[in-house]
Amino acid sequence: MTNLSGLQGSRPPEAVYIHIPFCTNKCFYCDFNSYVLKDQPVMDYLRALEQEMELTVRDNPPGVIRSIFVGGGTPTVLKPEEMEYFLKTVRTYLPNWAEDIEFSMEANPGTTDPDKLAVMKAGGVNRVSFGVQAFQNELLSGIGRIHNTDDVYRSLDNARAAGLTNLSIDLMFGLPNQTVDMLGESIKRALALGLPHYSIYSLKVEENTLFHTLFNKNQLPLPTEEDELAMYLLLMSSMEEAGYGQYEISNFAKPGMESRHNITYWRNQDYYGLGAGAHGYARRMRHINVKGVSPYIEASKNGLPRLNAYPVTQEEAMEDFMMVGLRMREGVTGEAFRKQFGQQLEDVFGRPLQKMLSAGLLEQEGGNYRLSRQGILFGNDVFGEFVGVLTEI
Repeated sequence: MTNLSGLQGSRPPEAVYIHIPFCTNKCFYCDFNSYVLKDQPVMDYLRALEQEMELTVRDNPPGVIRSIFVGGGTPTVLKPEEMEYFLKTVRTYLPNWAEDIEFSMEANPGTTDPDKLAVMKAGGVNRVSFGVQAFQNELLSGIGRIHNTDDVYRSLDNARAAGLTNLSIDLMFGLPNQTVDMLGESIKRALALGLPHYSIYSLKVEENTLFHTLFNKNQLPLPTEEDELAMYLLLMSSMEEAGYGQYEISNFAKPGMESRHNITYWRNQDYYGLGAGAHGYARRMRHINVKGVSPYIEASKNGLPRLNAYPVTQEEAMEDFMMVGLRMREGVTGEAFRKQFGQQLEDVFGRPLQKMLSAGLLEQEGGNYRLSRQGILFGNDVFGEFVGVLTEI
């Protein structure tokens, strides 16, 4: 086994992920670590989160924080006073913010009234990502969403009125009963909003969801593979025509408005992971926190609430670098690989790189490798070529 002394991890984390696991309800496709809000010990959870922050920065002091991302669940189900407490905690234990910090929070349309948005803005949040998913109310109810399209417009108006202009929305394709025309309509209405950023994901039927149960009973009317491919091609062409760069397989942005926090993941850089079920990666160590709300609260009373923590070998880190880095349209560079690992990219991954170049799924420009236009459509096949390669040697 190669030693763990690669160059990655020489700097403290500059990115933070914080998990708020509460939701108003559970969507039919969701396998995230989330729990219906009713009767949950929200303040106990926020206090436990504060304890984890305190211990985390004591044991592994941060650098200048360049991005914070609060996900869930639906963080915006917090009441204004709970939100204020939470954001004050973040500022207390992670006070060293870059002047141009990106502080993102996920939100559900309909959960962001003016009072809550004012608290968010005052607490430092400057980017909000709304889970819209579709602009057809029948599709929304069919996937278990409780908002409607009117809620979308109202929530965006409220955010702008609060002074929040760096806004993003999520859409989904491949939904039950969704047609290519329906997706086209959703894209058209989304683009009419003129937002700086859009994330658009294909539905994945995950285990332990209602959709998985229905799928196994042949009761989930999904689009055909041909229609799903047509949806993705329509999505790419529509975004390109509207001036949005596809900087990652599922993400589109105006120049300079890419999600800095997500780029941290795709560049395989260090980040703190705080909250129930959160994953973190720092100094070549990965950890996963205890998942349930009450178990997390109890675990936090006795130290860091870890479910598991383990070192990432040099080989695993290299494979991760390729798998996540190739998701970005700019791809991976030999220079970045050498900085992280002290080795030449071609010396380590020459065989799969040549195979994918020959197949026309990767393209090369100098020391830069990226997915070709065709490769974007077969991304998972490309990524798979870099998994297990080094452990086989």
